[in-house]
Amino acid sequence: MNNFWIMLSHAYFSKLKSKSFIITTAITAVGILVIANIETIIKVFDDGEMRKDQVAVIDETDVIYPLLKEEIQLINENIELELTTEAIDILEADVEEGLYEGILILKSGENGSFEAVYKSTSLTGSQVTASLQASLQHIQTSFAAQELDLTMGEIARLNAPVLFTNEAIVEGAKSEEELNQARGIVYILLFFIYFSVIMYSSMIATDVATEKSSRVMEIIISSVSPVKQMFAKIIGIGLVGLTQMIVLLLVGYFSLKSSQDLVMGGFLEFFGFGELSATIIFYAVVFFLLGYFLYATLAALLGSVVSRIEEVQQMILPLVFLVMIGFFIAMFGLGAPESSFITVTSYIPFFTPMVMFLRVGMLNISPIEPILGIAILLIGILLLALFGARVYRGGVLMYGQSNSFKDIKKAIDITKK
Repeated sequence: MNNFWIMLSHAYFSKLKSKSFIITTAITAVGILVIANIETIIKVFDDGEMRKDQVAVIDETDVIYPLLKEEIQLINENIELELTTEAIDILEADVEEGLYEGILILKSGENGSFEAVYKSTSLTGSQVTASLQASLQHIQTSFAAQELDLTMGEIARLNAPVLFTNEAIVEGAKSEEELNQARGIVYILLFFIYFSVIMYSSMIATDVATEKSSRVMEIIISSVSPVKQMFAKIIGIGLVGLTQMIVLLLVGYFSLKSSQDLVMGGFLEFFGFGELSATIIFYAVVFFLLGYFLYATLAALLGSVVSRIEEVQQMILPLVFLVMIGFFIAMFGLGAPESSFITVTSYIPFFTPMVMFLRVGMLNISPIEPILGIAILLIGILLLALFGARVYRGGVLMYGQSNSFKDIKKAIDITKK
């Protein structure tokens, strides 16, 4: 057992001290700091002044422009209108040079209405076109109300939305607001699980292949059994991942804490983290750890049958596809968490970490279901570990180019000898 702890500490500290780990963690931490303080950074570079979007206006009605100028300030203060009588070809040249964001042409229409044409360098949607359209729509509504002799109260009644409320008849079912919060939490954590599993599983497979390519493996297995070595590597790199995540979470927490606007009314509340329940945190941690061990065992198995680092990515493609399929199923489930397809796939071990967590977060399911999912995951990890140990024991002794997954059978045959 002494050898196991030596291997585990070696796997942990060698990765912890590596330049790639330090650089990756530092870059990610800087990225978190930048995102958390993006508004402050923008203000520093803009020197407190934001460039306004200049729009040239040709008003052929002689009526709409003053109303539009007043209305646009209520909707978007970043748009500045400028009335002009310049020729259209000159204005188009000014737009191409960047002097104006676009040209708005106001024309008289039929029955006292008006028409608007907006010209710019691109037809893609923008805040400018949306704001102009909303302002003009409001002006046209006011004109129609005056013509029909409607009061402001009558206009408000015509535009009032229908009061529509969803109510569940099942006791304990989540409200619409709770579902929206849960959807944000699950969305963020699914990405977290997805990228973490891929990154650290790939790290394990690469580490095994590196040791084999340098012939260090032959020295190691003479003093430590391959099975101990496999699990020491899985746990050691898992601890490296946890260390990195704790560092990044602490950086993120203190960054958001320093920006009260984001914590109190922005990012955290928008994604539902303002009222994060202990149950969701518990299941997020459990399914993340079990998902990691499942895929990490598979990664160690696949990494043991290759001899060169260049072959690792090709060999772990099935693992990557399994994680991607589970992720996309979970993404589909965000819109239809109660579908039979989501329920069935939540009990398939390779998809359980993400899909069952989705159901726990989105639905009010019986505690038996996630417990059953955890049990299936544990059984899957045990069976994969037993099979992986057999492959790993023979695979680490195999050298030469890895051509196909038939090498797994060769590794098992070597183990039997």
